[in-house]
Amino acid sequence: MEPWRHRPSLRYAFGRNSCYLCFQVEREGEGHSSYDWGVFQNKVYFEAPYHAEFCFLSWFCDQDLSPDEHYHVTWFLSWSPCPTCAEEVVRFLREYRNVTLSIFTARLYYFWRPDFQDGLYRLWSAGVHLDVMSFEDYEYCWDTFVDHNGMRFQSRDLLRDNDFLATELENILRTTMNPLQQEIFFYQFGNQPRAPKPYHRRKTYLCYQLKPHDGSVTAKACLQNKKKRHAEIRFIDSIMALKLEKDQRFEITCYVTWSPCPTCAKELVAFARKHSHISLRLFASRLYFHWLQENKQGLKQLHASGIPVAVMSSLEFEDCWREFVDNQGKPFQPWNKLEQYSKNITRRLRKILKQPQNDLENEFRNLHL
Repeated sequence: MEPWRHRPSLRYAFGRNSCYLCFQVEREGEGHSSYDWGVFQNKVYFEAPYHAEFCFLSWFCDQDLSPDEHYHVTWFLSWSPCPTCAEEVVRFLREYRNVTLSIFTARLYYFWRPDFQDGLYRLWSAGVHLDVMSFEDYEYCWDTFVDHNGMRFQSRDLLRDNDFLATELENILRTTMNPLQQEIFFYQFGNQPRAPKPYHRRKTYLCYQLKPHDGSVTAKACLQNKKKRHAEIRFIDSIMALKLEKDQRFEITCYVTWSPCPTCAKELVAFARKHSHISLRLFASRLYFHWLQENKQGLKQLHASGIPVAVMSSLEFEDCWREFVDNQGKPFQPWNKLEQYSKNITRRLRKILKQPQNDLENEFRNLHL
């Protein structure tokens, strides 16, 4: 229980000098998978400090690693990595190409210093998924890594400065992400009913490409939800900033991980009405709380306003992979049951919009990507 006091999401955390690293490693090979987890603490020596990140890397490299297996590593850190640890992690990932890493941190270590900011940016540029711990992350850590003796999880002051830290991290990483990392694409855009392990909250990512009618793509970007500013609103801000000529017609295709919430749906409808020279269409990987009446109403408003909304199929996933992901020349590899999940979600959307299946297919699948 004692390490838990080192977890609160605080802007400044004086006296909390220890760093705890909770890790899990998922190994995936042909026809099998395995799972490891544990906790490391930094070793504080006056002459030679040994940070928790180094402890993990030392342990991991001593394992019986196979070049034929893929290793997905997740860290939950009480402090984000220092510049030295960030450089060592980047070097490690260059050597072990079959390892992907996600880091969720409770606090940002000296986030106002340029060298620490540069370290975080180098991690992100190397393909590491970085984020500030959310309520769900804290709850997961409590259930997985803490000897809580049956006590229920209570957030208390854990998220006191969460919004501030998330905004600082977004500013450091410049959260207009283009291209997307492969790991982020498969995890966030996956249309499985339940996210693959390790289980984390799947967030809203919106990828868009804009082109003049009968022209080539002139702008594209990937946006993520920011605190109190959803990806759809950031998308509207981005398009408005372009100051597109109103005497020219434009087409925008959006790929979004979650269908819009009611507030975002309303804003998109208002945007489309105000900019009739822009043709907008949305492809969603999943439906956002589709059983709630207000979310159903939002989807109906989008459809009634003439904004086509469809569920992503393998065709759209492949196009998103090709246009927005750092795919390193690799072809898109569909995950298991992709099309089945897509058809199931399409049936839900069809019931919400009360449209026959053929109408949806004619309206969306025949559109040129």
